[in-house]
Amino acid sequence: MRIATWNVNSVKQRVPRLLPWLDERQPDVVCLQETKLADDAFVELLGDELARRDYAIAVHGEATWNGVAILSRAGLEDVAVGLEGAPGFPDPESRLVAATCGGIRVVSAYVPNGREPGSEHYEYKLAWLAVLREMLAAAPDATVLCGDMNIAPTDDDVFDPDAYVGQTHVTPPEREALAELQALGLRDVVRDRWPNERVFTYWDYRAGMFHQDLGMRIDLVLAGAPVAERVRAAWVDRQARKGSGPSDHAPVIVDLDEAPDGDIGPVVPPPSAPVTKRGAKKLPQSP
Repeated sequence: MRIATWNVNSVKQRVPRLLPWLDERQPDVVCLQETKLADDAFVELLGDELARRDYAIAVHGEATWNGVAILSRAGLEDVAVGLEGAPGFPDPESRLVAATCGGIRVVSAYVPNGREPGSEHYEYKLAWLAVLREMLAAAPDATVLCGDMNIAPTDDDVFDPDAYVGQTHVTPPEREALAELQALGLRDVVRDRWPNERVFTYWDYRAGMFHQDLGMRIDLVLAGAPVAERVRAAWVDRQARKGSGPSDHAPVIVDLDEAPDGDIGPVVPPPSAPVTKRGAKKLPQSP
């Protein structure tokens, strides 16, 4: 089984990239985030194309913002939309959908950004993560949590820790909240497979960040031990971030039981001219 997760940053804008990517990579289960479409609009836009490719779909969206989906040709049962008991901002947002696919409980999650440490949105992010932990604690072994976590697990998951001082995604409370999810027994399968490699999944559109490989690893696949032990390949599809009209995120692909493309990770293709000197670059929004 091939499982993938991808923050598409507007599925409507990404259709010319998404459909060819499905045909090329042939994932069995796809978790999408930041679809930015209401459910009926998603089905109208992609329902026929996905049905032709044998994907059943579960969506939980809203117009303009947020939105998550699961596409599956490995079965789609016991669909649950939303995170029960989660706070809103101020109203509940479309940030989670779950379904059982091929005997695995798959969760597609789009964690709140947090915006600025100490802000109301930052506190909302932490509260939302606490409720997510409660949900996952019920049956972590059978679960794969996929999505844009909006947290870089460690300093090794950003191009330069000094560039992120004072920013969200790297603060101790955020990382502690993520670590609490992993403490349930959920394993970071990409980092498990590539413990010492430079691996990013997100690069800002501005300032040539992608071409210099100045990114973050914030899109994760966290799997319970029975699933994690089946992993044969885990990699970032950097090709999908290249070219015209890409998302600012790249898909993460995990192969269970067999790896059709071999163990080709961690980043495919690798960057040709990464900037690795610390202190050489700042974030585009930095003064």
